[in-house]
Amino acid sequence: MSVGNNIRKYRELKKVTMEELAIKARMGIQTLESYESNERIPELDTILKISTVLDIPASELMEFHEDDTKIDKELENLISEIGTKSSKLILKKARDFSEQDVLRAMNLLYDLNQQKK
Repeated sequence: MSVGNNIRKYRELKKVTMEELAIKARMGIQTLESYESNERIPELDTILKISTVLDIPASELMEFHEDDTKIDKELENLISEIGTKSSKLILKKARDFSEQDVLRAMNLLYDLNQQKK
């Protein structure tokens, strides 16, 4: 489970509405919705606020459980397209960055590619 899924799970377990959690954690409801739908990843201070409101350890919100240990088909296809060596290099480098950093880098690469055309 992702952070967003964990927020939703514990919010529902504690019988707290999205509106209540948003108000108590001092954030907009749209922001909370974006976290729960995994569109955005909350910063650590936000996770701490949410965990305080829900009265659970922050580590519970950040705990990640992989639902399926198999590599999905799309990932297999991408690895075969660009090659195992390139895939390993990209994935090893991606470990050093947050998801937001990787998305920013991908946007920069996309922009560079568009300029070449």
